Amino acid sequence: MARPGRPRSGVDDTVFAATLRTVHELGYERATVDRIAAAAGVAKTTIYRRWPAKGALITAALVDAFGPAPLDGDDPAAMLATAIRWIAGKIGEPGVGAAFAGVFTDAVSDPQLRDILRTRLQDPYRIALQEALGEPEQRVLFFIDVVVGTLLHRMGMTGEPMVDADVDALVAMVTRAL
Repeated sequence: MARPGRPRSGVDDTVFAATLRTVHELGYERATVDRIAAAAGVAKTTIYRRWPAKGALITAALVDAFGPAPLDGDDPAAMLATAIRWIAGKIGEPGVGAAFAGVFTDAVSDPQLRDILRTRLQDPYRIALQEALGEPEQRVLFFIDVVVGTLLHRMGMTGEPMVDADVDALVAMVTRAL
């Protein structure tokens, strides 16, 4: 599967790393474009030329952090299990869970950001899962909702990623529904 999003430049790499580091260190709310630009050592205009707003930048950084979904396995349940463990690991990386939860929360009241999240982050993974699992769109969206919602809820409630035993239980629950 091709990586979702645009090809990256060296500046993109630097800005994405600074974005997640700033979110990790300061929290989503305090990770302003000004602070991210300073952490990346670039002008604020460099960021705004590439991304029109903080939400678009955060989404691009998440797409970069996630990369392509590993859909390994001999059958749909194994592929789904691999994908669930992968997303759980990614959400647990420094800055990623907080960035995801923050941009998701902002998108609730921002239709433009919601569209960016859907088209640039969710849709590439949804399409890959649909093809790999042979499941219809609404069913794959349900799996995504259950898994990502559960993982972000745990991160929000505890400040910590889900422990491996709980990820295993989530895998068992979701693959049983498959």
